[in-house]
Amino acid sequence: MTKILTKHFDEPNLHELETYKNFGGYEGIKKALSLKPAEVTAEVKKSNLRGLGGAGFATGMKWETVPPKDKLPGPRYVVANADESEPGCFKDRVLITKSPHSILEGMLIAAYAIGAEDAFVFIRGEYAVQHQILAAAIAEAEKENLIGKNILGSGFSCRISLMRGAGAYICGLDTALLETMEGKKAWPRQPPPFPTVKGLMGQPTVVNNVETLAMLPHILKDGGEAFAKVGVAKTGGTGVFSISGDVEAPGIYEFPMGTPLRKMIEAAGGVKGGRALKCVIPGGASTPPLTASEIDVPMDFESLRGLGTFLGAGGVMVLDETRNMVETAHNIERFLAHESCGQCTPCREGSEWTTRILERLMSGQGVQEDFPNLQRVGENITGKVICALGDTVGMVVRGFMKKFPEDFKLSKIH
Repeated sequence: MTKILTKHFDEPNLHELETYKNFGGYEGIKKALSLKPAEVTAEVKKSNLRGLGGAGFATGMKWETVPPKDKLPGPRYVVANADESEPGCFKDRVLITKSPHSILEGMLIAAYAIGAEDAFVFIRGEYAVQHQILAAAIAEAEKENLIGKNILGSGFSCRISLMRGAGAYICGLDTALLETMEGKKAWPRQPPPFPTVKGLMGQPTVVNNVETLAMLPHILKDGGEAFAKVGVAKTGGTGVFSISGDVEAPGIYEFPMGTPLRKMIEAAGGVKGGRALKCVIPGGASTPPLTASEIDVPMDFESLRGLGTFLGAGGVMVLDETRNMVETAHNIERFLAHESCGQCTPCREGSEWTTRILERLMSGQGVQEDFPNLQRVGENITGKVICALGDTVGMVVRGFMKKFPEDFKLSKIH
């Protein structure tokens, strides 16, 4: 099985600069500095790398939307989104712990490509250990002139700074993250303009996920075409998946994009205790579920979208035959209601309504109107809010109702 990011994770000192360099670390930025910024972007476009934090937007195309300096003067910024708060997702935490320099090197490559001299890691507040690891890695790289002024004598300068979040799930969304960085309330912005045009402090800003950035050194070092060949037509390379729930060996696993979901579950030891599979949530708690009959789907953006769900951030949550899907939907909706920023009325009110209706069904006190109401509330939220959290509130419960109607059976209705 092809591995790119986790290939050397058995090496206990991979987080240290010298060990990372022994495995080819910082060769990617050296290659980038020998090219023109536009050539770096072109190589990333060849790789078919897409955003691995959930959005799935083509990385090179995203960079190309940054206006040239002759049309929009002023600073540009790169932000690594390390605010990993999606239930079921923990691969970014492991990537930071094991290989912080790959993320820093990726940030330097992105900064060089868009002309940024300042880059930031916005890291989840609870990731205290990972914050320390990144701080130590930055200090190591600065001493070797890999971060800072006139990097490796190239004339390119870039500082990397750390910023800790304060525990809000909504900060995983790029525009809410930027608002927080500016010292404001974490309310998502309504695009356009998009962050690549008007982001941090009103300047063009590229926000990329930790895993996305960590892929860049390998793309520059080995070539975009080689990276693209590992995956599928529209999504190159591999993905690091967090597999959890009712499996024998939960953890992170790296697979080429397009690997069947069934093969991933088997790699994690199969369903725990030999029980039957009932449900898989493929991309983290905010993605609609799949049934046991759908697990031969290739794990890539297009294939999952065809089944009405998303690759998301690769948080594969496996649920066995003992799980009740009303309870599962309630658990997710209760979380979303708690984490709603409150800016959009449909999300703020609808998430609470959905949670209360599901609580009533769980208690056996449901009424006939609950089912059409859940459907109607979901429809009145999705597409009528600023950010994806609200869309999720509307999609998730409808996904569970559609795929697992037997758990919403009328016998629970008074």
